Amino acid sequence: MNLEEYAAKQNVLAPAGVPIPNGTVCRSAEEASVAVAKIGPSVIKAQVPIGKRGKSGGIKMADTPADGAAIASEILGMTIGGSRVERVLVEERCAIERELYAAVLVDVTSRSPLVLFSTEGGMDIEEVADKKPDAIRRHVVDVARGFGVSDAAVLLGDLDLGPAADAVADVLVKLYRVFCEKDAELLEVNPLALLRGGKVVALDCKFVLDDASTARQPELVKVASAPKMTSLEERGAAHGLRFIQLDGNVGVLANGAGLTMTTMDVIDHFGGRPANFLEIGGEAYTKAEVALDLVLSNPGVKSLVVNFCGAFARTDVMADGVVRAWETLKPKVPAFFTIHGTGADEAVKLVRERLGIEPYDLMEDAVKAAVEAAQ
Repeated sequence: MNLEEYAAKQNVLAPAGVPIPNGTVCRSAEEASVAVAKIGPSVIKAQVPIGKRGKSGGIKMADTPADGAAIASEILGMTIGGSRVERVLVEERCAIERELYAAVLVDVTSRSPLVLFSTEGGMDIEEVADKKPDAIRRHVVDVARGFGVSDAAVLLGDLDLGPAADAVADVLVKLYRVFCEKDAELLEVNPLALLRGGKVVALDCKFVLDDASTARQPELVKVASAPKMTSLEERGAAHGLRFIQLDGNVGVLANGAGLTMTTMDVIDHFGGRPANFLEIGGEAYTKAEVALDLVLSNPGVKSLVVNFCGAFARTDVMADGVVRAWETLKPKVPAFFTIHGTGADEAVKLVRERLGIEPYDLMEDAVKAAVEAAQ
């Protein structure tokens, strides 16, 4: 779940004590004109939950109230990255001396929070990582001891930040603290600006909330951007199914989020591209037709992997639901089954006799066959 820049600054950074520029959110050209009159020379920024707004024409400078009105009229109503601009942030223009980069995220390799810092701020961090990997400093955090000023000082090391070094270290510590307190997946400030006079200010902010923590962060949920869904994803949500449409060619139907993600990883391992994530568990019997139709309605799907593993839920009951759905929908794409666990013998027999498909003993073999069929 993403927060737009203004929401992240007002609800995450400012309460944590991270300095932000003076600004106001506007929903019309008239409001933007009034804001510029109060603030003075300003930056007008499109508010959408996506990056690269500047490259899309969504960030412009306004010197006068008339400029503010004209620019807001241009930006409001734009579509950036599939999101319509419905509000702009009018923010004071700062005298920037240096642009820095700071972020805290979850490092999947170490399974720990990771603090990042670079003096190459204001650029796409992916580009910096590709061209100047040594320009990004990293600190894997031991969650048992946290991340303090001394850790920040070591991370900043010999970067010659001058008198601003202490202020930058303080910001890094605050970012880590609020990252933990607000259950973030990502907290990124780019640029973290060093202004004339030594003040450090967060000029932008990207915040991604862990979806599993929404119950713990109701105030952030209120200001978060509504997730943009495809028509298939909306259909899935209407039926109580968490379906995520991807651009791959191998459809996936498995029981449970963990097994689904594992299946997707194996598809990727064998050179394929998963076409969806679909979390379906014991209710596979009652929702199999909707689930199967969702997966197969993705126009990119060229083959299908059905992977069932039963513990408490019986695989023969799940397989019966899928078989009934298959007989109703009569799909044309090749399907590759693999079934294990409670009721597996009955499930395999059912698929073999009703669909004429022989399930694979190993998941790897079923996935490999599906990847080859999708080529």
